[in-house]
Amino acid sequence: VDPFLSLQHSISSRLSAQEVFDMKFLCCDKIKKRKLEAVQSARELFSILMEQQEITRDNLGLLKRLLQHIDRPDLLSEVVRFEEKHPHAPDDQPDEHEKPIAVICDFVGKEWKRLARELGMPEVKLDRVEAAYPFDLGERVFQALREWQKWKGKDAKVADLTKALRGCNLTYVAEKVEE
Repeated sequence: VDPFLSLQHSISSRLSAQEVFDMKFLCCDKIKKRKLEAVQSARELFSILMEQQEITRDNLGLLKRLLQHIDRPDLLSEVVRFEEKHPHAPDDQPDEHEKPIAVICDFVGKEWKRLARELGMPEVKLDRVEAAYPFDLGERVFQALREWQKWKGKDAKVADLTKALRGCNLTYVAEKVEE
């Protein structure tokens, strides 16, 4: 059983209906009203938050804040123990995507959305990136590629980046990435 899903199950099974209601309220800025109204359990809420990349195996900050706000230090400490037991890759370890992403950021520019679509990213993620960085094109490119990387997880390959670049007729950039 996946320890991350097991953690969520453990937490959701110990939350009262009122606590779930309070957590839903605290998430009203992250989830659309109609979708939020349909949520009946913490497990459903966590699923939506995972789908939207608000809660991930390597980023449990939102989950910890929610538990803190509903005054559940017992469950909060369980999340902290999980993080200690299952640490994510240290920040000082080089990421194989770091250099290719830097090259792409330098050369892609306004074609970033086309590239992201070629990588198969959902439109909602692209809209979120665009809304978050309306005046910074370079940051949009960077964040879109980071979102793709998070979305694909272990399946995010540099070869996929070069294939998508070629698919967008950005052969020069693909060659730079391969160097």
